[in-house]
Amino acid sequence: MVENIPLISHHHDGLTIEGFSRAAVQTCWRINELKLLFDVGAQPWDFMGAPTLFISHAHLDHIASLPSYVSRRRMMKMDPPVIYLPDSAVDEAWNMLQTFRRLDRGAMPCELVGLNAGDEIEHGREYLVTAVPTRHTITSLGFVVYHRRHKLKSEFAELSGPEIRDLKLAGTEITTEHRVPVFAYTGDTSPPGLDNNPDFYKAKILVSELTFVAPEHRKDKIHKHGHMHVDDYRQRADRFENELVIAGHLSTRYHDKQVKTMVRRALPGMLNDRMKLWI
Repeated sequence: MVENIPLISHHHDGLTIEGFSRAAVQTCWRINELKLLFDVGAQPWDFMGAPTLFISHAHLDHIASLPSYVSRRRMMKMDPPVIYLPDSAVDEAWNMLQTFRRLDRGAMPCELVGLNAGDEIEHGREYLVTAVPTRHTITSLGFVVYHRRHKLKSEFAELSGPEIRDLKLAGTEITTEHRVPVFAYTGDTSPPGLDNNPDFYKAKILVSELTFVAPEHRKDKIHKHGHMHVDDYRQRADRFENELVIAGHLSTRYHDKQVKTMVRRALPGMLNDRMKLWI
């Protein structure tokens, strides 16, 4: 298998999170078992097998490899992918693909679907992806993946199997839908992107950005440019209900040892050992 960019992999409770995220370099994520991609600042060769891509925003380190993803699937005779991205970015993304079509002399078959905050996308029978508003320097979205479960309504709990069957055949809604957030991705955002979306804090797995860690870096400037500082996590430490918090998108001004030292200084318990630095 071709390995053409750096990748990290982590497995948690049946889901494999793969990718690499460094600010101004590249951000790309795959949840292999769900066949979902998030952002395409780079396009690892084996990621092209996932047919559904969600793009958080149109900065280059999150969208630059979109033509590679589309073209490779065509080259390998795969079905055209479905690509969800902020509605305001659809026309320009389409123009970018057509420019590469003319340069490459190859088709760019895909479906671009514009999203606004609050939109919901069914993903198979069991999953649902919701787009939520985040806070960055351009229009941006985060995404929450829900596992949908249907439970029998309490008023029918004492009925026999045949009675329940008859109600269902008569058109009675006998179940209620319960949504369990299993995965969430913030993309790039300042703290309101977390605070305004409570399910970010509740998802089993949260992939979030942690761009700045040095104590001398000004929080107001960081937030103005749509990013997070490790102190933002420290101030919200008791809100994270997640089983796993993956913190990525670190600034290139830090080397890995600095990141580990500064984050552990700000968060000695690493959110009760639930935070993983993606470095």
